[in-house]
Amino acid sequence: MDLTELRAQIDAVDKELIALLERRLDVAAAIADYKQAHGLPVLDAGREKAKIEAVKAQCRPDTARFIGELYGPIIAAARAYEASRMEDSHGE
Repeated sequence: MDLTELRAQIDAVDKELIALLERRLDVAAAIADYKQAHGLPVLDAGREKAKIEAVKAQCRPDTARFIGELYGPIIAAARAYEASRMEDSHGE
């Protein structure tokens, strides 16, 4: 397999990842609505740490560290999305 074919595979995986990340943010939006309705804070540091550890536990040993490192920013972005959604609803 040549580099062009391998890059095409990466492009296909990226397309799937984007769809999954958008689904994840849709759920984060629902979580934001729930947290706002129940007076809960956006940040749940214990949950975030536990989530990263649970994700790593599902990975192959050779990828666990790297996927764990990827998940931190994914969770941080979802938290920022939740916060922005909650801020936006205050202005309505």
